[in-house]
Amino acid sequence: MTQTPPPFSDPALKLAERVLRIEGEAVLALIDRLDDSFRRALDLIFTSAGRVIVSGMGKSGHIGRKIAATLASTGTPAFFVHPAEAGHGDLGMITAADVVLAISNSGESEELLNLLPWIKRQGARLIAMTGNPASTLARDADVHLNAGVAQEACPLNLAPTASTTAALALGDALAIALLDARGFSAEDFARSHPGGALGRRRPLMRVREVMRTGEAMPTSVPEASLTEAIREIARGTIGMTVIVSPQRQILGIFTDGDLRRALLKHDDLTHLRVSDVMTLHPRTIRPEKLVDEAVEMMERHRINQLPVADEHGCLVGALNMHDLFRTKAI
Repeated sequence: MTQTPPPFSDPALKLAERVLRIEGEAVLALIDRLDDSFRRALDLIFTSAGRVIVSGMGKSGHIGRKIAATLASTGTPAFFVHPAEAGHGDLGMITAADVVLAISNSGESEELLNLLPWIKRQGARLIAMTGNPASTLARDADVHLNAGVAQEACPLNLAPTASTTAALALGDALAIALLDARGFSAEDFARSHPGGALGRRRPLMRVREVMRTGEAMPTSVPEASLTEAIREIARGTIGMTVIVSPQRQILGIFTDGDLRRALLKHDDLTHLRVSDVMTLHPRTIRPEKLVDEAVEMMERHRINQLPVADEHGCLVGALNMHDLFRTKAI
């Protein structure tokens, strides 16, 4: 049975608008707090030989998990430890070389406060992110980050809304400032996202990731007959065979286009060797080049295939425009 959705009134939309405005203002208010405390927090994490251990209870815990994930994916090793589980063995995950980032809006979360003596004895450094600079957690931390908000977006001023948004934004600011300080690149980002679309965006891919190698790379020797070369083209299914020396030096290529030109030029092909009709000095690309560069070269020269050569001009791979489409590189 299909249910009719409730007719949301103008007051409901006004309330939603108020939520967004309050949360937006809460985030913007953080800009004026990017002071020496924020710089010291960055320095603690940047110079640490360990990891960032993020912890928090309830909604702060959910935000902490996301902050830990963002740090880890942008070059700062980090993971989340639940404060309630910490007292049941997970404290062993924290070492003296680590920095603990404890998140609590009140700064009085019992589960986090219970961890303070152990963190201090262990020798780990503590960054507190709270909405109350006078709280116990803030006072006992090495660095305090003030994520306080004027009000929650909840009409009752109870549900964590603006406060969690502010904490998340402050965590993102930490992560991205550290990313920049570490010189973390797009390629570094791709390496930490190998299974997703982010890691397989064309600007992040190298030719070596999509090229054909081994038996999938059609090759012929200069002495091969034209018939043998045509069979190798058919086997390789990329419209060419690469002509190589015994040392794998690239001597030329023989493509479907070369075959058509040979048919127009010669009445009898049976006596020809592939070296008689191959294209000499073909364009090649290095395996470490960006896929973008391969695409640009193929489009500019109106070719569909590229041999991939090492620094000595030896064949290491073969690239076809269809390979790029198949791997979603373009």
